[in-house]
Amino acid sequence: MEYLLNIVPAVAAGLQVTLKIFIVTIILSLPLGILMALGRISKIMPLRKFMGAYIYVMRGTPLMLQILFIYYGLPFIIQGLRLPDFPAALIAFVFNYAAYFAEIFRGGIQSIDRGQYEGAKVLGMTYIQTMRRIVLPQVVKRVLPPVANETINLLKDTSLVYILAMNDILRITRSIVQRDFDTTAFIVAAVFYLFFTFILTKIFSYLEKRYAVYDE
Repeated sequence: MEYLLNIVPAVAAGLQVTLKIFIVTIILSLPLGILMALGRISKIMPLRKFMGAYIYVMRGTPLMLQILFIYYGLPFIIQGLRLPDFPAALIAFVFNYAAYFAEIFRGGIQSIDRGQYEGAKVLGMTYIQTMRRIVLPQVVKRVLPPVANETINLLKDTSLVYILAMNDILRITRSIVQRDFDTTAFIVAAVFYLFFTFILTKIFSYLEKRYAVYDE
């Protein structure tokens, strides 16, 4: 028990990096994903093709590879550009998860009956007003389950930043295990991840009930 009490604060210290990556990625990637989704279904063919290719590449290559490319590869392409570890990881996470969210929102937007767009047009609403007042409230309700899944995946994927030697939960845990030859730290880390997964699950459950008012 004494050993456990000693390592918990050390593992918890890694929460700062883990939660920073998680929170900033969510804040930036969700609105970016919506914009990408709109570009994906745009009537402007070059934009639609570009967004389709971008999303294909980001979803078709490992996030770890993208992190390594931004941190190690960009300096070879753009001489003199060397991003610090945190911004490099953040850029990779935001643009990777925005691509996943874009496909989720695209599916949600395209699931809305075309008659609702036509009805809004008859009422004199602009495209932006139609999206904000009619389409997006219904889309949010429909995409909450897949968004919840991706959000939980993001929480777990934050452990990938250990490849940049950032002191997240996983890297600190591994260093403790290697130092003490004791796997208790892995259990402590698992409890932290499970706790935050539980919190996220509760939040999304509340949101699903909140947006159930938009049932058709």
